[in-house]
Amino acid sequence: MAEAIVLTIATEIVTVLSYRAFSQIGLLWNLKDELYDLERTVSTIKAVLLDAEERSVTNNLVKYWLEELKDVLYDAVDLLDDFSTEALRKDLMGGNKLTKEVRLFFSSSNQFAYCLKMRRKIKAIKARLTSTESKAKRFNLLERDHPMETSFMTKRRQQMSSFMNEGEIIGRDDDKAALLKLMLDIESEENVYVIPIVGFGGLEKTALAKFVYNDKIVRENFELRAWVYVSNVFDVKRIVKSIIEYATGQALDQSLEMDQLEKQLRDKIRGKKYLLLQNPTLVLDDIWNEEREAWLSLKNLLMGGAKGSRIIITTRSMKVAKITGTCQPYVLKVLSDENAWVLFKEIAFEQRSEDSTNPTFVKMGRQILERCGGVPLVIRTIASTLSFKETKEEWLSFINNNELARISEDQINIMPTLKLSYNHLPSHLKHCFAYCRLYPKDYVIHVQTLVQFWTAQGYINQLNPIDRSFFEEVGERFSREGLTCKMNNLMHDLAESVAGMESGVVDVEGDASQVGENCRHISINPSLINPSFKGKKLRTLLHFPNMRIQILSDETWDLIIANCRCLRLLKLDDIDFKMIPRSIHKLKHLRYLDLSHNRGLKVLPKSICKIQNLQVLKLDRCWELEELPKKIENLVNLTHLGCEDCNGLTHMPRGIGKLSSLETLSMFVVDKDGSHGGADLSELRGLNNLRGELRIRNLGFVKNAKEKFKAANLEEKQHLNHLQPHPNLKELCIQGWRGDAEFPSWISFLTNLVHIKIWGLGSKFKHLPSFAQFPCLQDLVICDLTELEYMDDNSPQGSQGEPQSFFPSLKYLCLRDFPNMKSWWRKRSIDDSNEDDTTVMAFPCPSCLKIENCPLTSMPLYPSLDDWLKLVNTSSRPLKQTMKMNMNPKTPSSSTSTLPLSKLKSFHYLQHLTSLKGLTIRDCKKIDLEGMQWEPLKNLSRLMIDKIPLLVSLPRGFQHLVQLKTLEISNCSGLRSLPVLQKPIPVFQHLTSLEEFGVRNCKDLELSEEDIQIFEGHTSLRYLTLENIPKYRHLPGRCKNIHNSSRNSPTEGKM
Repeated sequence: MAEAIVLTIATEIVTVLSYRAFSQIGLLWNLKDELYDLERTVSTIKAVLLDAEERSVTNNLVKYWLEELKDVLYDAVDLLDDFSTEALRKDLMGGNKLTKEVRLFFSSSNQFAYCLKMRRKIKAIKARLTSTESKAKRFNLLERDHPMETSFMTKRRQQMSSFMNEGEIIGRDDDKAALLKLMLDIESEENVYVIPIVGFGGLEKTALAKFVYNDKIVRENFELRAWVYVSNVFDVKRIVKSIIEYATGQALDQSLEMDQLEKQLRDKIRGKKYLLLQNPTLVLDDIWNEEREAWLSLKNLLMGGAKGSRIIITTRSMKVAKITGTCQPYVLKVLSDENAWVLFKEIAFEQRSEDSTNPTFVKMGRQILERCGGVPLVIRTIASTLSFKETKEEWLSFINNNELARISEDQINIMPTLKLSYNHLPSHLKHCFAYCRLYPKDYVIHVQTLVQFWTAQGYINQLNPIDRSFFEEVGERFSREGLTCKMNNLMHDLAESVAGMESGVVDVEGDASQVGENCRHISINPSLINPSFKGKKLRTLLHFPNMRIQILSDETWDLIIANCRCLRLLKLDDIDFKMIPRSIHKLKHLRYLDLSHNRGLKVLPKSICKIQNLQVLKLDRCWELEELPKKIENLVNLTHLGCEDCNGLTHMPRGIGKLSSLETLSMFVVDKDGSHGGADLSELRGLNNLRGELRIRNLGFVKNAKEKFKAANLEEKQHLNHLQPHPNLKELCIQGWRGDAEFPSWISFLTNLVHIKIWGLGSKFKHLPSFAQFPCLQDLVICDLTELEYMDDNSPQGSQGEPQSFFPSLKYLCLRDFPNMKSWWRKRSIDDSNEDDTTVMAFPCPSCLKIENCPLTSMPLYPSLDDWLKLVNTSSRPLKQTMKMNMNPKTPSSSTSTLPLSKLKSFHYLQHLTSLKGLTIRDCKKIDLEGMQWEPLKNLSRLMIDKIPLLVSLPRGFQHLVQLKTLEISNCSGLRSLPVLQKPIPVFQHLTSLEEFGVRNCKDLELSEEDIQIFEGHTSLRYLTLENIPKYRHLPGRCKNIHNSSRNSPTEGKM
């Protein structure tokens, strides 16, 4: 990776040395001349690095030279970081000028001694750079300020012929047909119709485009055809020139200006008869550069073609595809398993077709094919290699020795093939890609964290982070909230290859002593770190929690701090250590420190505030952490402070408001009683770069809340406005509000809310605003509002507009613990005892309703409830009103006539009706009687069950109905048996009070002789009715005197 990173390091050095602030540092320590010489030397070397980078692909001597240069430049960066850190420390030191000078003189870094030491280090680096620069002369490197058009990979692609036989493309028949349809059948209003083919490298986008380009029908429909390669530099002039040359077959004068070329192109198009009769086509192969304006300029020149003209673009960037395309991008996917096998088999067994059916070769071939990921270019390369291995032993060696991942460029051309995407990345992104090899394979990568990693290493600027499309090409987006991605295993192998010795992974079985001295980045199990560990040059030390390790010992901490002084990034989350040594401040280059998920960590050392370069400090889910360090304002470069779920925090330290660069502050804890001397809300005033989520805890303890909110200047925050959320907010959760008794007025503007959850826990709300008109609201959960009296200012009959606009999307409603709420509405009905009043509003489409410990006698009805209903310690009046509703097409919740609650699947109210004597359950098509709680209904004497299709047998809960005298079951199409001998619980035998039992119109019910014997032996049973039970024809023995005229006539026996 040296060839890619060296240019970035050199650029960083030149940029830093050119800062005015650094010039002041040079004056401060009388090192201005030395720093100027260093800048000049690095600038001279930097001028030839683009040429060196491209030559290193084919020239190992250049590659080794870049490795040597990289080490020197890394040391130079560390030296400059020492300078800026020392200057920052001096600036942050308190006291007046004289006091500062005295303190600095007697400090461990005496300024005179420091100056001498730095001068020696600068001269040593300058000498190494001069030596390295002299070695470069033998390579005759050219000074360039932009990439060459004819780099190794570009030449390789340009040499590819634009002709390809149809048989060379395998498994793309559907893709061919789809593209031909876009080429020939689709009519467009514009003259030029742009078809982007998008997919990552190696999917044979170019090959597929060539096939379409050379298709016979296409040649007949498009008289003029041109093939143009567009490289990393989107040069419109060069592209126009290439189009003309391709179309005419003649080279153009190199001195032609752009306006002359434009005229020739327009004349060429306008002067051809085919424009009137036929259609031109142009294929732009691989647009790598995403310059929108340049593309629009080119497209404008091509608009003079006849209607029906086509442009095919092959690209790896979805952004390019969307910018250029006039239709949806055609996304090319990997080959199916079978098509991949056909391609592999054709190449690997080309010279010995008999082996293609040999079970041993087939098994090994498919095993190897799994590593290819369905990528045609990879399959071709590997299959070609295997075609020269004729014996089973050679194939087995290929598998066992993992040659697929480690094969060299000298053996086959696999690395240039797999590096196709990598080599076309800008230099500053190549090491971003290689850095990903530190992640385990198949690891879900949180993109924000990865960007913070890159920023800590100086790969990208935190003020201008990398474009999101980079991730969309290497990974996958799983959610809107927080971009995540995964790395394809092959791409992970590529990252490992290009990273070389600069990065390493030491897992559970590894040995930390094997890490090379030149390793800069490592992912390691910290418990493997031992005294022989070489970490002098390390800039990254990562730990991924899926590695099982023991508690981090004090000895390991000491080894890390003593041996890894160049660290920029230290990630030691979820290791379960309880103390951090005070000497951690010696890691002065540290930019990123992750200590999250260490649940036993209670205190951070004060010395952590001396790491002034720190940009990211993550402490999330350190549950027992009691406080943040008091001098946190010294972390002047801090941009991200994560303390989510740090439930032990009692306050925020004073001075946190001075961290003006802070972008992430996951939680701000208000000091409840001021006893800790913590920061108040006014410290949020200067934190105007905050974004994302800010959770303020103990907000209810803020005195003079409005004054404090005003002092916090919340209206200047990007996503906060006096704690007013964004209007597109989807979920709102309010918990334990102890402030004003009135709800915030901004709630009425959050009409896009989907989920609302309000937990009182001491809140003083007496009423809530109406949520009835929120069109997207699906879930409403309100609990523990002990003083709440009503939910809505309106009356039960409305003032809510049309019935369809009353909670139009609400699916789930939970109301719990409102002891003072007797009515949903402020204006209650004149007679709350009238259970026949069904004119009140009704929820149109609820699925679930849960009401507990609320004496609600008046509320919206719920006839269309279709999942479950739970009523606990609440009035039965709304339920009775609902049951009496006349469900007709005018009812807002129904389009067809149906009975109220007929769609209900589960009912959790019966358990509170302990005195109930009679119960009828009718026409509930989805209710599951087996899941109901029958035990509390011990006083039930009469039970009628009608039209319950899910009833298959008697619920086992019936055993508790010891007072039941009458049981009737009718029209239950799913009833199969009456398991009177049911094991382990013989239900029927427990119904000792049963006198009347009837079953009617249950056509699939089967009764055994054993069942009938139970009936006969039931001492209390007086009446048994079996009506329309086709599968039973025999009367019980004690009923032989009863006439049975037909199997469909009633069979009734009187005991």
